[in-house]
Amino acid sequence: MADRYVTVSEETGVAVVTISHPPANALSRAVLDELDRIIADLDQNDAARAVVITGAGKMFAAGADIKEITEIESGKTGERLSARGQAVMNRIERMGKVVIAAVNGLFCLGGGLELAMACHIRIAGDRLRLGLPEITLGIMPGFGGTQRLPQLAGPAKALELILTGDRIKAAEALEIGLVNRVVPDSDVIKQARALAVKIAGMGQVAVRAALTAVLEGRHRPPAQGFELESSLFGALCETADMKEGLKAFLEKRPAKFRNL
Repeated sequence: MADRYVTVSEETGVAVVTISHPPANALSRAVLDELDRIIADLDQNDAARAVVITGAGKMFAAGADIKEITEIESGKTGERLSARGQAVMNRIERMGKVVIAAVNGLFCLGGGLELAMACHIRIAGDRLRLGLPEITLGIMPGFGGTQRLPQLAGPAKALELILTGDRIKAAEALEIGLVNRVVPDSDVIKQARALAVKIAGMGQVAVRAALTAVLEGRHRPPAQGFELESSLFGALCETADMKEGLKAFLEKRPAKFRNL
């Protein structure tokens, strides 16, 4: 069966994943299911060496589907919805290839911001407003926002945004480290894709190792993080890509990585 809400296009080693669930690209259960399956497929697709996630229309993605939240009948049902959203975000974050959020449009709120934070790099449009407004509904972020926002923006700023539900401009998001770049809205996907193409051209064995070192290392004590880095660095020293990279540098030519 063809996907209804999420589409994929591939070119030059980059897969562009677009959420299209009008009017606000809400992350309903159906959207989460499609996104989860597509990300799982792309993770196993060697031709797609980098991924860009974006939204169709005027919004990257709103939060969870409000209608579905109003239908929650028990704490266990709510817990299952949260766990489902977290599982999809974790799959994105743990992909063995870079995932870039092209955060286009006017708003990136709630679950949409949690989706963007699960990506490794975020390119934001200059008209964007970002926030986690769940507290204004009597709930809290449930798709990983309480864990990822403090890592990106620091605990104090994260608490301020989570406890007030305030929306911030893209420029402030850049200042606090929530996004990597702010560009004209019309250039968001173009610049995200250009960055993805650049990273896709690197040796993917090294890319995977670097992602592992950063993402796993942050959950370990510093000594264990350094140990992980040394182990991965040593493994890379035995790869064909390392030999090609050094040879290309000495010969003053672009490296031709084979991901071996």
